[in-house]
Amino acid sequence: MIKRFKIPKRVSFRTRLFLVMIGMLFIAGLLILGTTTIQYESQRENYHLGRLERKEFQIQTHIDYLVEKYNLMNKPIESWEEFSSDFEKINKIHNVQYSLFRLEGNPLFIYHSPLEIIANNYKLSKSLLDKINQSQDGSYIEHYKSDIDKFHASYKILKDRFNKPYAILFFPYFEDVSFSENELNTFIENLYQIYILLLAGVIFIAYFLSKFVTRSLETIRVRMGQMGLEKKNEKIHLKNATREIDSLVKSYNKMVDDLEESAEKLAKTERQQAWQEMARQVAHEIKNPLTPMRLTTQSFMNRFDPNDPDIKKKVTDFSNLLIQQIDTMSEVAEAFSDFATLPKPNMKKCDLVELTQMAVNIFHHEQIVFTSNKAHIFYKLDRTQWIRVITNLVQNALQSVPKSKKPQIGVQLFSENSQIILSIMDNGNGIAPEVKQKIFEPKFTTKSSGMGLGLGIVKNIIESYNGTIKCVSKMKKGTTFSIVLPDQ
Repeated sequence: MIKRFKIPKRVSFRTRLFLVMIGMLFIAGLLILGTTTIQYESQRENYHLGRLERKEFQIQTHIDYLVEKYNLMNKPIESWEEFSSDFEKINKIHNVQYSLFRLEGNPLFIYHSPLEIIANNYKLSKSLLDKINQSQDGSYIEHYKSDIDKFHASYKILKDRFNKPYAILFFPYFEDVSFSENELNTFIENLYQIYILLLAGVIFIAYFLSKFVTRSLETIRVRMGQMGLEKKNEKIHLKNATREIDSLVKSYNKMVDDLEESAEKLAKTERQQAWQEMARQVAHEIKNPLTPMRLTTQSFMNRFDPNDPDIKKKVTDFSNLLIQQIDTMSEVAEAFSDFATLPKPNMKKCDLVELTQMAVNIFHHEQIVFTSNKAHIFYKLDRTQWIRVITNLVQNALQSVPKSKKPQIGVQLFSENSQIILSIMDNGNGIAPEVKQKIFEPKFTTKSSGMGLGLGIVKNIIESYNGTIKCVSKMKKGTTFSIVLPDQ
């Protein structure tokens, strides 16, 4: 089973412009939020590192004072322990906890130590001592992070006034995370509020701005939709239009001028074609009665016998037929001179059997066989038009038969089931399937001569009586035209 997918409708330029503006604001907001967060974290880090250095400097100054006061430089650990109470007071005075180690890593005073130092029997590891000694100015900061403890640790080599190292200061710095997070959350919340207000304002502005920008395009779209070849198209005049819109308007106005010029040329061409078509049809209508007149005259000349007892009647019929065809040509000429259509039908009740026989008698009798299921079939129509239909179809039938083959033309007229059916059959070459649907079109012909108007005129005449005409053909076997007239 094949699934059918519907092609989505194209999004309008106004909607695209609106969405782009909102998208740009949204992206800009994300960039501002991300940049602000990164900058805030960087400033917070710098702030705490600066605070750590200030605290460390205060503790170092206090320890240097005690070491110089009690002359503890290069003294054993027992000498240091005599003044442990003074060193312990530093914690209370500066509200900190620290530890003091010898240069080889052994502890002097332990008030706070990370787990790594505790696990190393409260001694500084060799790798840590190497990092401290290799650091710039003997100052090394390490970040400790575990499930129990999280802080910045500063290791500082203490030196006397002669710049001689005597101990290592360990100072842990604990950030007030809750305060910084609350401050950041407050800032982001305020930023969100401002951003929401800004978003609402931009949506409002973007809506009217997109409407303003696309107003000119909408005007052009409406005018282009109203353009037509058979009416006066109005040009567009916009004030304060942008360069792009102004260029588009100029192109549209030029197209209006070109379309008007093309319409004039087309109308002129159509008028010329109409006159040409009318001339062709008039020529065909004049030529149409000439053919039976010529055939009748030839037949009369071939069969003329002065000693024939019915010669007077034959001369009279011959004369009446010629007069009738001449009258038809006169009507055509008169209609053309009055710039009117071809002769209007003169509707009279006629005997179709007699009228069809008369039209068939124009041609040679041995080539055409006429039959009817009734002696008289009366129908209201124009005599001249019916004769024109018969002569056109019979003449086409004769022309379809090649010269190497003897023509066999059958004309049958039936009246049954409240319908009148006329069939004209031939044994000609037939009509090719690819051109069968075009045979009733004006100016279409498969013959080297003629204008291709005959069958088109026949169809128009039959349809004016609400009838139908059909064609059944087989190549190399023949063709049958069937005309069906409804009951009146």
